[in-house]
Amino acid sequence: MAASADAPQLPLALTMGDPSGIGPEIAVHAWRDRARDELPPFAVYADIDLMRAQCAAFGEVEAVPIATAEMATAIFPRALPVVDVPLVRAAHAGAPDAQNGPAVILAIKRAVADIAAGRVMAIVTNPIAKAVLYDAGFSFAGHTEYLGALAKEFWPPEPADPVMMLASSALRVVPVTIHVPLQSVPSLLTTERIVATTRIVAAALRRDFAIADPRLVVTGLNPHAGENGALGHEDRDIIVPAIAALKSEGLNVAGPYSADTLFHAAARATYDAAIAMYHDQALIPIKTLSFDEGVNVTLGLPFVRTSPDHGTAFGIAGKGIASAASLKAALKLAAEMSARRVRAAQR
Repeated sequence: MAASADAPQLPLALTMGDPSGIGPEIAVHAWRDRARDELPPFAVYADIDLMRAQCAAFGEVEAVPIATAEMATAIFPRALPVVDVPLVRAAHAGAPDAQNGPAVILAIKRAVADIAAGRVMAIVTNPIAKAVLYDAGFSFAGHTEYLGALAKEFWPPEPADPVMMLASSALRVVPVTIHVPLQSVPSLLTTERIVATTRIVAAALRRDFAIADPRLVVTGLNPHAGENGALGHEDRDIIVPAIAALKSEGLNVAGPYSADTLFHAAARATYDAAIAMYHDQALIPIKTLSFDEGVNVTLGLPFVRTSPDHGTAFGIAGKGIASAASLKAALKLAAEMSARRVRAAQR
């Protein structure tokens, strides 16, 4: 749901992530830099006492609890708005606690509920520690999969096919398989899965990134894209037919290309997004190129969701040295994507 043209701008929902990680800290950093970096208004879904403690550590920042998320826009210029999601126990920087796992999960669910109700325009999620959440009973592989389940809960019967994109000014890349063991990747790759993922990416590039005719490239799975079966059959038997099917639909798709030659500067200039076969094949290049500005974007959902492209960083939590650059980029991208969707709906 979008606000009318003369109504106040809806805020973004920013979830706390793991309260013992750097998420709460970089949320405060982002708010302090709101004017300089021209950040959109956001509400933090977090324990109010946690955020007050974070604000006190940096001085001249006030965390203000709000009854409903849409109140954040008016408060944002003078204070950090917080939708209170109480923790079970006080969080300690660098010491994750599974007892607080349910609050981390609830913050995400409340943010999704608020976007479904039209109270916020998009969701930005701070990093979670999946192992900690598993100890708290979390049954999803990660954020992406959980958001897909929530989309089906709040937007039935609209389809939700979450696809993870990592985006920066240098590169956009999408893994077909995500949080699975490497040994499972070959059995999970199918022509249909590659086709479905690439369709979602192409549609998102047109709608959310304003690229009229997206240029897409597809990696191989094996070294040298399988050398026509000499180094593995998946490239020839699974990936090549997927590319042929996508081309037959009129999509601008090329490959499969050997991943070791696809991410240098000259190669990146030839495409708008790369479709990779597994997690590290996609994430290593973008984290090498854009560690401080990369953004995790979930495509294929009925709402906009972005996230910093880094983890909880327990090792530096509470030391005041965490960079908020990726979070700021995620906030800006979420607002830009939302604005494009609003304009498209108005047309």
